[in-house]
Parts: sequence; structure tokens; C-alpha cells
Amino acid sequence: MPATNTHTSCLICNSTQLEKLANYTEVGLVKCNSCSFVFSECIPSIQELVDYYSNNYERTSYLSPITVKRFNEILDRFEPFRKTGKLLDIGAGYGFFMEVAKERGWDVYGSELTDEAVNHCEGKGLKMYKGEFHKLDLEPESFDVIVSIEVLEHLNTPVQYANKAKEILRKGGVLYLTTPNFNSILRYRLKEQYNVIEYPNHLCYYTPQTLNNLFATHGFNKLDIKTTGISLTRLRTSKGKSDQEFVCETSDDEMLRYRIEKNPALKVMKSSTNGVLNLLKKGDSLKGYFQKK
Repeated sequence: MPATNTHTSCLICNSTQLEKLANYTEVGLVKCNSCSFVFSECIPSIQELVDYYSNNYERTSYLSPITVKRFNEILDRFEPFRKTGKLLDIGAGYGFFMEVAKERGWDVYGSELTDEAVNHCEGKGLKMYKGEFHKLDLEPESFDVIVSIEVLEHLNTPVQYANKAKEILRKGGVLYLTTPNFNSILRYRLKEQYNVIEYPNHLCYYTPQTLNNLFATHGFNKLDIKTTGISLTRLRTSKGKSDQEFVCETSDDEMLRYRIEKNPALKVMKSSTNGVLNLLKKGDSLKGYFQKK
């Protein structure tokens, strides 16, 4: 990890009661003793992030039909919140979610950090903003829905993120996000070896408690928080037993998804497993729905 500036207070509650997290000192994680939030001690520069996402970050060009189905299920939950019809996808990648939402009649907008991603989406006719989300010039209270799929872990500005989301959502609008769950079974098993823990790619690590704390103290009501899934791809790549891409047609995870989609018995098994993981708060993925007060 490069020698950079370091945080001296919690990114959520501003407490200075930070301690280096046992068993995670080599990857530079600290934990707040006041609110239990875990994050990277090092502070990357904007240039470091732009360089990383321009040169080292691999955005997938593969969109699974199963993912499209999941996107539509998420969009089904947004229908009761449709008033202005405007939806913002923060960290939109190559615009896959935006395209599905646009097909359903949403007035979609996206944001990304690099020219490459913005240009790719604009080439599809999608409306994009470039830059850090909390610094974007957006009309207050104009959006029904904000979406952040696997984005929050990349940011070390969670309070600014929450405040900006509150500013641009209309009253009663909804924020949906997904992020890795630091309390997952795989993290407990793999510890520092868990390749979700990667600087400067991932800077903050949430649990159901800390995710709720962030938004509950910044103008949102929790509608739902779930933890689901165990990634075979993450398990094998973390242990060095595979170099497969995380999202591709032949990954362990994707092949298992196809098997489950075709087999009713496996669907029941998946639902039961996710129920247990959610009850224990040990699933790999953390999914939250929050409504602006």
C-alpha cells in the first residue's frame, strides 16, 4: 500500500477513537471504537483513483440475462415511488442498469469518474455526469430514485454521499444500494486473504449496522436491509485457485446461477440459504433500501 495521507477520525461519526484492525494491519484497515465502522486508513488522491479506474479497474462488458431479470425485480420495487420519473445511477459503469430502466420509461441519468466510462454510456444515448458524486451540480429534490450498485465501498466520503443523496432526492424518494458485507462468512474465513479487501479499489467496509447508522443519521428511514449470497468465484480467486473474472459467462457464480434458474428445487434451496444468511447477517452482499424523510 502506498505511503499517503491517513485518516485520523471516523468517516461516519467523526470519532478519533480509531484502532488498527487486528489481523488486517497489512491491508491498512482501521475500526472506529465508537460506531464500529471499518475503513482504509490511507487516503488516495483523486489522481490515484482516476489512474486506477482508467488503467487497472476492469469493468465487465458481460450482461447476464439473469442479471437483467434481477434488475427488473429491483425496478418493480421502485414503481410506487415514481412521481418525477427521474432516476440516477451513481457509478453506472457501462450503463446496463440505466438501459433496463430506460426501457421501462424512466428518465435515466448516470454518473462516472472517468472519461472512458462516460463516453461509453453517452455512446449508447445515455445522459451522464462526470466526477465525484457529492460534487456534481444536480437539481435539488429532483429525483425519485437513486441507485448505487457496488459503489459505496469505493468511496471514502460516505457522509458527503448521504448528504448529496438527501439533497437531490425528493421527499419520499428512495435510495437503493448494494455493497460487500464485511460480516460475511467468506471474510471471516479468509481474513486478509479475502480479495474484496483491496486498496485503492475498496476504501470502506460496511455491515448492516454501520450502513443503517450512516443513512439513519442523515435524513433517511430504513425500508429494508438484507445480506445474501456466497460467492464461489470470490472464494476460489481469494485462495489463488482460480483467476477467473468476477463477472463473466463462465465464472463459477454465473454457471451456478444458470443451474439454479433452471431447477425449481435449487431455487427453493437458494431461497432457504439466503434466508439463513440474512437472519445471521452473514451473506456476501449487503442490499439496502432507504427512503428520504
